[in-house]
Amino acid sequence: MVGTQPQTDQDYNQPANDERSAKQKAIDDWLPITGSRNAKWWYSAFHNVTAMVGAGVLGLPYAMAELGWGPGVAILILSWIITLYTLWQMVEMHEMVPGKRFDRYHELGQYAFGEKLGLYIVVPQQLIVEIGVCIIYMVTGGKSLKKFHDTVCSSCKDIKLTYFIMIYSSVHFVLSHLPNFNSISGVSLAAAVMSLSYSTIAWGASVDKGVKPDVQYGYKAKTTAGTVFNFFSALGEVAFAYAGHNVVLEIQATIPSTPEKPSKGPMWRGVVVAYIVVALCYFPVALIGYWMYGNSVEDNILITLEKPAWLIGMANIFVVIHVIGSYQIYAMPVFDMMETLLVKKLNFKPTWTLRFVVRNVYVGFTMFVGVTFPFFGALLSFFGGFAFAPTTYFLPCIMWLCIHKPRKFGLSWWTNWICIVFGLCLMILAPIGGLRQIILMAKTYEFYS
Repeated sequence: MVGTQPQTDQDYNQPANDERSAKQKAIDDWLPITGSRNAKWWYSAFHNVTAMVGAGVLGLPYAMAELGWGPGVAILILSWIITLYTLWQMVEMHEMVPGKRFDRYHELGQYAFGEKLGLYIVVPQQLIVEIGVCIIYMVTGGKSLKKFHDTVCSSCKDIKLTYFIMIYSSVHFVLSHLPNFNSISGVSLAAAVMSLSYSTIAWGASVDKGVKPDVQYGYKAKTTAGTVFNFFSALGEVAFAYAGHNVVLEIQATIPSTPEKPSKGPMWRGVVVAYIVVALCYFPVALIGYWMYGNSVEDNILITLEKPAWLIGMANIFVVIHVIGSYQIYAMPVFDMMETLLVKKLNFKPTWTLRFVVRNVYVGFTMFVGVTFPFFGALLSFFGGFAFAPTTYFLPCIMWLCIHKPRKFGLSWWTNWICIVFGLCLMILAPIGGLRQIILMAKTYEFYS
């Protein structure tokens, strides 16, 4: 990770031009991101769906309740357009230097901002996003398992959320040992299908129930300050829902590439398909969920829906399967960073034992933090603004301005600056609302309950 140059790809150059030593090549073939380069365009589609349509979609009706109809619809549509544009920029920038591929987000950052500054700007934010998502998915997986248990067996003894998070994490102690992105494609495909399924159940069951008789669309909070802070935290929830950019270069790195057939073609095809699926999941859930329940909707719409029990139970199991896949997608770049650091900087041997220890420690760490701080909605807002907004909304635009240098006051220049200003507002405002929610919840929270 630290101090790595963008690698020359074995598919991209002739073997004679491959300047890496045999040892270096062996290490690259062992690392999770560069280990396998035979992905198809549809791998990109379902990896992106799995990365993007996370548990954030279930919080969108709640975000709408805090934003209100006008601002809510505007921010949802704007976010979809801006993030598709910044994703296109990243796909384009993956191979903009002939003979090189920027396989990791921080390698592109190093090229744009300089060797050291690029690392300092990108790596901390990327790690906050990826580790933050993994912790949030620990909580979501545990909560959905608990909801399934309580729905299917309402007369059973109540079991602590802590135990459900531990049951959920046990799957990752096994799956985390799959070596690279292509090896988790089956898990990712299942997760992508599940995301479409539970989103459809969420809005379909809402339509079936109909509009609540006493529905209210006014803001939840009774005070002006409360309304403003809730608005800020809802911005973070929306930012969290569009977080797939943090793994997009790493996903593209798995697609084969030659000068005649660069990887950006199949990658972009996959991204477009993924974004159509994102729209089919996000807009119906957000708009129908809010329309039916108004401001009484919970921060996870499946909690608001109580009946029919079998359908809600099934939807919660779908969420569990989805967040298993999502967790793996976001954990893979973290595994890559840790293993690169240990093997390239600290000269550990690239062995199965090293991988076994590193990955189990990581899963154990995310489980521990998830068990200790399960503030689901507030965590979304805080992380959503703090790190998701920069890496998703405006870092790609700044890199584009640094590298491509579009004509001043031209269309590209203006577009990028509008995205940067929008992203900066998100980054500043969202954590304020999220932090306030965490403080309010912490007052009544009991550890390990």
